[in-house]
Amino acid sequence: MANKRKKLLGKEDIGRSITRVAHEVTEGLSIEELVLIGIRTRGEFIALHLAKALEKISGIKVPTGFLDVTFYRDDFRERLIQPQIKGTDISFSLDGKIVLLVDDVLFTGRTIRAAMNEIMDFGRPASVALAVLVDRGHRDMPIKADFVGKNIPTSNTEHVLVRLSEVDNEDAVYLVNYV
Repeated sequence: MANKRKKLLGKEDIGRSITRVAHEVTEGLSIEELVLIGIRTRGEFIALHLAKALEKISGIKVPTGFLDVTFYRDDFRERLIQPQIKGTDISFSLDGKIVLLVDDVLFTGRTIRAAMNEIMDFGRPASVALAVLVDRGHRDMPIKADFVGKNIPTSNTEHVLVRLSEVDNEDAVYLVNYV
């Protein structure tokens, strides 16, 4: 099975997308009540970049934590033979807060559903919103992102690959076609 890879976003494009999302968040949500929760692995680094952008815009340092949703997914037994658990790190209360979940790609919605289930184990937020770098469509769950860096419509033979320097030694988004 061959695959063709096309670069859709580079480092500067990703930076601009995160900055734009940060501006939209400051306009749409109460920054004083906001906490960011990045979904591991790449969502955590996007959340850290978003937190820096929010602080630059608003002057407010937004508390940021991370979720590992591996055991909350409804398909984790089928997907992962040897799951790599990185752990959840939320060192602040979510009660009464506006939780902004942050992930790299929104596809079926299963990861986000798992993240919402896990968040409820940590407290009762006032509301939960979602920010993603890329929305590629094809939902299995009725989940919609509130803040999107880039909409990239895909076919069933395509995959969106996000690479971040903290994990992959480059910042890029690729469209991979499996034909």
